[in-house]
Amino acid sequence: MDYPGLGPEHCHWNETGRAEYISATDDEALAGFKMLCVTEGIIPALESSHAISQLPSLAKRYSKDESIIVCLSGRGDKDVAQIKARAENHDTESGATSSQTSVEN
Repeated sequence: MDYPGLGPEHCHWNETGRAEYISATDDEALAGFKMLCVTEGIIPALESSHAISQLPSLAKRYSKDESIIVCLSGRGDKDVAQIKARAENHDTESGATSSQTSVEN
């Protein structure tokens, strides 16, 4: 997802420390997509997958008694074909077979 824009309200929250903005690469977003599919059986949208990908590192900041809430937006089923194509492309470049694709494992 390539969305470099940020509105004035978000800029203010960032500057005042009320919010923290973390970037995620495409590969990290795909890992987040897979993580939620495998652990919860939920197919997240790619937009949400960016946030999900950061959960393991964010969770280290909190105790087990605290909660992290992630709002899942959109539907991931619309992204499955794109994710499959990217995985197949990646596997072709790395020499993996179709049974070894990261989406299918």
